[in-house]
Amino acid sequence: MNGVRLTRYQQLADDMADAIRAGLLRPGERLPSVRTTCEQRHVSPSTVFQAYGQLESLGLIEARARSGYFVLATRRLLRAGPETALPRQEATPVAVSELVFDLLGTTRDADVVPLGSAFPAAHLFPFEELARSGARAMRRLRASQITGALTAGDEGLRQALRRRYALQGMALANNELIITNGAMEALNLCLQAVTQPGDVVVVESPTFYAALQALERLHLRAVEVATDPIEGVDLAALAELLARHKVAACWFMPSLQNPLGALMPVARRQAMVELLAQHGVPLIEDDVYGELHAGTRRPPPAKAFDKQGGVLHCSSFSKCLAPGYRVGWAAAGRYAAQVERLKMMTSLATAIPSQLALADYLAQGGYDRHLRRLREALAAQRVHALNLVERHFPAGTRVTRPEGGYFLWLELPPEVDALALHQRAKACSISTAPGVLFSADHRFTHHLRLNVGHPGDARFDGAIKLLGKLAVDLQMKPN
Repeated sequence: MNGVRLTRYQQLADDMADAIRAGLLRPGERLPSVRTTCEQRHVSPSTVFQAYGQLESLGLIEARARSGYFVLATRRLLRAGPETALPRQEATPVAVSELVFDLLGTTRDADVVPLGSAFPAAHLFPFEELARSGARAMRRLRASQITGALTAGDEGLRQALRRRYALQGMALANNELIITNGAMEALNLCLQAVTQPGDVVVVESPTFYAALQALERLHLRAVEVATDPIEGVDLAALAELLARHKVAACWFMPSLQNPLGALMPVARRQAMVELLAQHGVPLIEDDVYGELHAGTRRPPPAKAFDKQGGVLHCSSFSKCLAPGYRVGWAAAGRYAAQVERLKMMTSLATAIPSQLALADYLAQGGYDRHLRRLREALAAQRVHALNLVERHFPAGTRVTRPEGGYFLWLELPPEVDALALHQRAKACSISTAPGVLFSADHRFTHHLRLNVGHPGDARFDGAIKLLGKLAVDLQMKPN
């Protein structure tokens, strides 16, 4: 699917993970012994141990002393997932920025445990290798590259990105790809290219607060569509909204949606693209977390099913390789020319040194190896965090179990005001992202998004335990 040849252990782990998720291997069931698996799959014992180790890190199986490996038992899955939200079907003016600025101002403080941050731990990224790539690229820099890369971006980086698209089965036109200052610029430019002030834009419920801020800035109205915590956008609800409203665009995140972590099934992605094409509604696809999927096969983005150029696919390296480099891109389909003109009229260009550093790094061939290590580290940390939530949060708490990424979405008992919990946690030097940030009408008052992408932070366990205790206190003595 992603063009990367799988090792034997990765292929074995992927096949068994698919069987577990499909219910063919049930919770509590013992896996075949290492010896049996070796005989059945014609692989070595070390291959089987590596595969079982990866399944453990994904939280799908557990090892029992002198008994073997078992599919994760139901006793470890006590907490149900959050309910699917049922938003109002009316378009709403958006005003969330002040709330976002007020509530998330502490996430940049190094002394605060960053459970409310949008970024994983910095030590997970190959900054030394990127620095070497940057130095190497700058030594080779030609004067003509300084202006030659305006506005679409460095051709070497664009070529590397087109190659990765091609390996996922998507052949981009030469002029379709525009390099931007992070994914947020790509998303904002795409939104501006397909809307006018006062237009209606469909967003997920809940949705990433930065999407709401973009709508607010452009004086657009939001209508929220029901979004399942596992499977993403409810297509029946979307069809109803398209029939009811004159929709200018949709802004969706099919892969590891922020904050839910939903991973939309492939067939559902294709059906969504076809539905929007029937109505002539462009899709702005926010795919910044696509590389952080749990398995070895990356699900194809919605862009893979676009036959009419109506999907504006946006991503960046900020969450998977190089936070702070501010390099993103838009594959904007039939709107590419408009997006490039808007880019020229706003920021003109993206910094050349960071583009060249990333192009050189990709050429060295270690990107997919880095991504495998990153995904494994985040998978292990998600399992650890879920166990902590299970033990320390109040009865009645529901929590997502995303198949990738580093966010958990918690639905707390109704008595627990997430804003009050946020303020109490802030006083203890813990940041959180309360649910009211993720809706145009400030719903999700007893919901919380937690960033668990910080393996190795000695403060993490204590922060989760304390946050759970504060939630229990609020449940017992609500404000």
